[in-house]
Amino acid sequence: MRFMSPGQVVWFEIGTTAPEAVTDFYGSLLGWRFEVDADSSIDGRTYIRILAPGAPWPMGAIQQGDTGEEAINLSILSTDVHRDVDRLTGLGAKIVVPATPVGDVTVFARLRDPRGNLFSLFSQSASQRFEERIAGTEEYMRQAADAPKPGTMAGFEIGTTDVRATIDFYTQGFGWRFEKDDTIGGVPGLAVFGPGADHPSGLLWDHSAETVSAADYAAPTFLVTDVAATATAAQEGGARVEQQPHSAPAGPVRARIRDPRGNRFGLLSQFAPPLTR
Repeated sequence: MRFMSPGQVVWFEIGTTAPEAVTDFYGSLLGWRFEVDADSSIDGRTYIRILAPGAPWPMGAIQQGDTGEEAINLSILSTDVHRDVDRLTGLGAKIVVPATPVGDVTVFARLRDPRGNLFSLFSQSASQRFEERIAGTEEYMRQAADAPKPGTMAGFEIGTTDVRATIDFYTQGFGWRFEKDDTIGGVPGLAVFGPGADHPSGLLWDHSAETVSAADYAAPTFLVTDVAATATAAQEGGARVEQQPHSAPAGPVRARIRDPRGNRFGLLSQFAPPLTR
């Protein structure tokens, strides 16, 4: 299967009203670099691509003023955004930004799943420009999977207080499958496999038994060399450590953070199986 296959999480976006604050925080914490899309400025809003240290291709972006709120979302590849929006709303999703063309490059839409989590869709284009970009991105992802570097996206987490509803939506909506995972470290959870994938690309955390601060969320996870040290640095930079660093005997060290804008993201100190292999 291709790395960039429909139904896979292949991108993430941070929506914010203060892009400079976001770049300052993540640039310092994870060593990210940023490129402003020169064609994106509309009414003073910009789309800023995110590059991990040493990476030739972006792995995500910062969207200024798109939904008018601070939010982070996973982006899922689609073969037909218009068709998928209709299908997913039939499964309980809500439209935030309708299917919208971006020049001759792609079509995107932003929705909320039945648990309120923001996610986006984007489709491939037949244009030569987009095919060249996808080819370059796939090559980078292959290289990153073989020799991952700190600061890269290493997967994602979905937390839920209704496991059945979450599994049903993503199974029916994208063909994901969910299997028992023993590497989470005392927290009920499942490994998430994209359609046709041999290795998991994310984790589903079961928060249904929690009585305090239980919440549904979907967030990217980033590779770091030292989860504890990075979590401390994030806290010193104005973030809140929502889940302290922890591990299971068979698994990596993990933590979950809320950045200074309130967005969740995960940290991982041992690279998990490749994102979409």
